[in-house]
Amino acid sequence: GGDHTITYPILQALAAKHGPVGLVHVDAHTDTGDVALGEKIYHGSPFRRCVEEGLLDCGRVVQIGIRGSSYDPDPHKYCREQGFRVVPAEECWMKSLEPLMREVRAQVGDKPMYISFDIDGLDPAYAPGTGTPEIAGLTPAQALEIIRGCKGLNIVGCDLVEVAPMYDVSGNTALLGANLLFEMLCVLPGVKTL
Repeated sequence: GGDHTITYPILQALAAKHGPVGLVHVDAHTDTGDVALGEKIYHGSPFRRCVEEGLLDCGRVVQIGIRGSSYDPDPHKYCREQGFRVVPAEECWMKSLEPLMREVRAQVGDKPMYISFDIDGLDPAYAPGTGTPEIAGLTPAQALEIIRGCKGLNIVGCDLVEVAPMYDVSGNTALLGANLLFEMLCVLPGVKTL
């Protein structure tokens, strides 16, 4: 999809059907900002708006790969206050994320949940075609561990956002994004894989 703003109306629709949902959110940023340039709805605010509308089951929200500069000395305070689990990128460096995903599976449980994947969760060495790249991100293998680690959960929807092909002449970002979307389709409930 486009920028991360698209997740907000999707979660409005899903919460209308299922009630508040859990969330596995892969991103360099928490996207819980309040206002930018006078606007309350922008790509850095969707999850704050979702909290305000009661769309998320906050104790079942996990944000993975968070990193980068901030205007705030405690940039994850809002998320922690809501009950989100924030997993900074440095906790993921140079290791398998399978143990983390076992913990995430236990936290999310069997209630409806959503996967929202911002391509900038990956290191720009792999995915430079995005508007807000941040160094020292996840690897493609870790992205697969996260998505495949969601298999068997009650996934009611998913997205992959923030791919900007014009910033990547190699086409690698779009290729990676397409493959991650394919992987998400493969972990949806009822999908049989080999």
